[in-house]
Amino acid sequence: MSEHACSIGEVPFGEGGLALIAGPCMAESRQLCLDVAGHVAQVCRKLGVGFVFKASYDKANRSSGGSYRGPGRDTGLQWLADVREQIGVPVLSDVHETHEVPSAAAVLDALQIPAFLCRQTDLLAEAGRTGKPVNIKKGQFMAPWDMAGAVEKVRNAGGEVLLTDRGTFFGYNRLVSDMRCIPQMQAFAPVVFDATHSVQEPGGLGSASGGERRYAPLLAKAAVAAGADGLFTEVHPDPNNALSDAACQIPLADIEDLLARCVEIHRVA
Repeated sequence: MSEHACSIGEVPFGEGGLALIAGPCMAESRQLCLDVAGHVAQVCRKLGVGFVFKASYDKANRSSGGSYRGPGRDTGLQWLADVREQIGVPVLSDVHETHEVPSAAAVLDALQIPAFLCRQTDLLAEAGRTGKPVNIKKGQFMAPWDMAGAVEKVRNAGGEVLLTDRGTFFGYNRLVSDMRCIPQMQAFAPVVFDATHSVQEPGGLGSASGGERRYAPLLAKAAVAAGADGLFTEVHPDPNNALSDAACQIPLADIEDLLARCVEIHRVA
């Protein structure tokens, strides 16, 4: 059990169990959010895994300026509120600028700081001041031990912290996952491993990111074996036609088999 354990809603991270943050990359529609959340919630109840639903209402870091970014803050937050009310699970989404934080915190159970923004002091502090748990995604350019500074910024502002690893830049549009990051960052916060973004190929398609989703389950299982406190996976009923990260998301139909295998690995590890 981590001395820095935190909870999103009633889902604990760092207390010895395995938790899951999952949902479609983008909140494409209200019905998609409800359908995905409902299916994953059922799977997690069956397997005894805590579940937090995640979907982005604004993808502010698309490869192309012409790419669709999502439904926007007000509509997207309403869809997420509907998920919490109808499915009964905590919800999480990204914030990119300080002015978004109050509106997002009024709806979300946790705020997420995107990897490229993990050093933004004002954003981290504003998120921490809400008192909501803050999931900071480790920048691909950051050493694991350097994330201690980001954690401190949030904690000093009054917030609980969770860290999510999503690989490190390796060149030629690929990321590499160093499993040593998990125990190294657990020295100062619970750690979740992002299996789907770790197989992303940023800008690999020129105007969009590519990826190799077939390796996401492999990395997820390796991270659980390495002691991760939770997994982060983006899932979609039809990944090839998803409006963002189409090459990385795991088919919704596959999540139960993957999670069951990870639960068994966690039990043994």
